[in-house]
Amino acid sequence: MARLAAAIAMLIAFAQPALAEDGYDLWLRYRPLPADRASALAARAGAVETDEASDPTIAAAVAELQRALPSMTGGGPEQQGGVILIGTTRSRRIAALGLEPAGEDGFIIRDVTANGRRLLVIAGNRPVGALYGAFHFLRLVQQGPLPAKLDIAEKPRVKLRLLNHWDNLDRTVERGYSGQSIWDWWKLPTATDPRYTDYARANASLGINGAVLNNVNAKPDSLTPQWIAKAAKVADVLRPYGIRVYLSARWSAPVELKQTATADPLDPAVAAWWRAKADEIYRAIPDFGGFLVKANSEGQPGPQDYKRSHAEGANMLAAAVRPHGGIVMWRAFVYSEVDPDDRAKQAYSEFKPLDGKFADNVIVQVKNGAIDFQPREPFHPLFGAMPKTPLMLEVQITKEYLGFATHLAYLATMWAEVLEADTFARGKGSTVAKVIDGSLEGHALTGMAGVANIGSDRNWSGSIFDQANWYAFGRLAWNPDLTPVEIAREWAQQTFTPDPGFVDPTVAMMLESRQAVVDYMTPMGLAHLMATGHHYGPGPWVGDLARPEWNPTYYHRADKGGIGFDRTRSGSDAVAQYARPVARRFADRRTVGDDFLLWFHHVGWDERMASGRTLWEEMVARYDRGVAAVEGMNRRWAMLGPLIDKERADQIASFLVIQKEEAIWWRDASLAYFGSVSGRKLPAGVRPPAHDLQYYEAIRHPYAPGHH
Repeated sequence: MARLAAAIAMLIAFAQPALAEDGYDLWLRYRPLPADRASALAARAGAVETDEASDPTIAAAVAELQRALPSMTGGGPEQQGGVILIGTTRSRRIAALGLEPAGEDGFIIRDVTANGRRLLVIAGNRPVGALYGAFHFLRLVQQGPLPAKLDIAEKPRVKLRLLNHWDNLDRTVERGYSGQSIWDWWKLPTATDPRYTDYARANASLGINGAVLNNVNAKPDSLTPQWIAKAAKVADVLRPYGIRVYLSARWSAPVELKQTATADPLDPAVAAWWRAKADEIYRAIPDFGGFLVKANSEGQPGPQDYKRSHAEGANMLAAAVRPHGGIVMWRAFVYSEVDPDDRAKQAYSEFKPLDGKFADNVIVQVKNGAIDFQPREPFHPLFGAMPKTPLMLEVQITKEYLGFATHLAYLATMWAEVLEADTFARGKGSTVAKVIDGSLEGHALTGMAGVANIGSDRNWSGSIFDQANWYAFGRLAWNPDLTPVEIAREWAQQTFTPDPGFVDPTVAMMLESRQAVVDYMTPMGLAHLMATGHHYGPGPWVGDLARPEWNPTYYHRADKGGIGFDRTRSGSDAVAQYARPVARRFADRRTVGDDFLLWFHHVGWDERMASGRTLWEEMVARYDRGVAAVEGMNRRWAMLGPLIDKERADQIASFLVIQKEEAIWWRDASLAYFGSVSGRKLPAGVRPPAHDLQYYEAIRHPYAPGHH
């Protein structure tokens, strides 16, 4: 720590005055480079040329380069010697070079010499590939000096790289912590907002190619002509950036709009209504992507209301969009209206028997874990269990269960855990990443979706560090094999500074942050301990809600003898939903590991852990470790903050204070409750909770943001 402080002091002494910033520019800041790097960039790639300026996507790529390069080099065209040639393989000049970009949406970036002239070529087979290449080049420029010769070829591993906006038509955002929806439906379609274009730029810079505009808890109004026109206007703005628009469809829309007597998917009148509706949408939005559907879950209507299967429902919609090249994304987040023996088993139980029964333009969207975006969950058992069905991974960028916008929790570490998890579906090495990129089973329709954390706040995501989660989602959707440290480093270098004296400790803090949240909220495999409804703050004592699986007590099952949900053969047997090698590991106390111990096992308070502590002592240590980690982040940021602009540094510092206060709240309330249930005293030397259990139980937050 002393060496870090000394390095930071030296950096401050030589630092140039920082520009005041508010976070709006995200990672696309394009700030002036040091003089030597600016001169080298201008000499190599100062001007931009293309033969395809009439194409809107190529024009967007050229505009981005022309926006960025002068800003970074500090010079106008007369000072710029080097030339970037950008376009597609259809361009006469690029075709003459014999270059072959990789894949439909891929790109190359290559230094070449043509007719004695040095060019830096950015090319794609399609215009969007060239756009992605332009953004990739600018990413490299912002990270540090370019290599002497560039020869890069990339293509996305996943076809559908989508943001799911849980945005309502009144501009509220379910589980949104960054203001209102960016879609100003009231003013659309007549008036748009410049933010729509900047939103498109940011997504294109990551290779995100789709946006579901409305909440999965959809309203039928979104399928009426008035609202289709509004979506069409948004689609017009996003289109040049390679982003298709999708809509969440309410299953009962034709009934609620009083146009059919039923929503039975096998009723010809219902199928005809959806075909006509799809035709109407495609007339307004020719490149409409298709529908996202949440059905028979959390009270939403669906085909099961008519004794039809999820496959029968999805296939009816798929037939409606098929003539237009559209798809249906059918969410597997379901749990039945009948109280289950284990909510974690519901999706597998309903969808596994339907493997191979979905149309080929249907993809089943599966959450990373079987419960609901918890701070840590084992990978969903459906991954690897439906070889005949394309599956796409759904993750939550917005931090519903991880401290909203004020807790620093870098989620690439969470998503990488899932992507790297081995399903053993076809033996060792059958990772979730290989399931969702299609390589395991040969599926062409592949995807990854992220529940967006974007809103009307000036900084887009409510906090600066939450921008990193948007960034990380896009990069992992492009290439699921990227590591959290690579992504964090890219983001920090572009968002703040490429100086390693700032980047290295900042990245280290990011990589530690999600484990800290797990420790002070849900250590050792605990889950769903949050307060009711708004999910803000601790509520492990809640046990009086109407359905068992709505209650935290259902998940932790703490009693005088121990804590944890037995999902082995002696309990719910949820482990049986995994392939045998995975099931054996999770079912065995000796191999499950501390991270998932209480997810799969009910363990006695006095049983010894690998650390030598009793379970109770280990839980206390984990809660304390989480608080200590956040206190450490506060101290670290106090030294790092002065290296960047004051506005962003101060906001981050204030949020870290909130996180420390709330980590202590989580720790104290949880220990007060579990101590009362277990009858155990705190180990010697451990600080007791600041208040008694009744104090914490009485806390209410009826106006927490994102509540629905």
